[in-house]
Amino acid sequence: MAEKKLEHWGTGKRKTAVARVRLLPGEGKYVVNRKPLDVYFGRETVRMIVQQPLVLTQTQTQYDVFANVKGGGNSAQASAIRHGITRALLGVNPTLRPVLKKAGFITRDSREVERKKYGKHKARKRPQYSKR
Repeated sequence: MAEKKLEHWGTGKRKTAVARVRLLPGEGKYVVNRKPLDVYFGRETVRMIVQQPLVLTQTQTQYDVFANVKGGGNSAQASAIRHGITRALLGVNPTLRPVLKKAGFITRDSREVERKKYGKHKARKRPQYSKR
């Protein structure tokens, strides 16, 4: 007899942030790098980004989320966790795919920081032009 798998894993990425997310049946607890969500992420908007997939699929009280995330900044880490939660949710229930796809959570945001070029201040910012 096949057992139903209790935990589901998802790997999310954004810029240089990588998140390993574990989804377990529970009551809606979020733990990021062994800290509660509201302690790890100070800003409310960043916390909202992390919770979007479960809120959209109306499963926020069904699963506990445990995430390990490294690299990047606050916003990139939140988006990486969101991507990881989405992938883990698809492992739990593949019928949620159209809803998550429409919201744009399945696609990895592939934008990366452009490298700095020599003779320029940043990637594209030029030095000030002097006529004389």
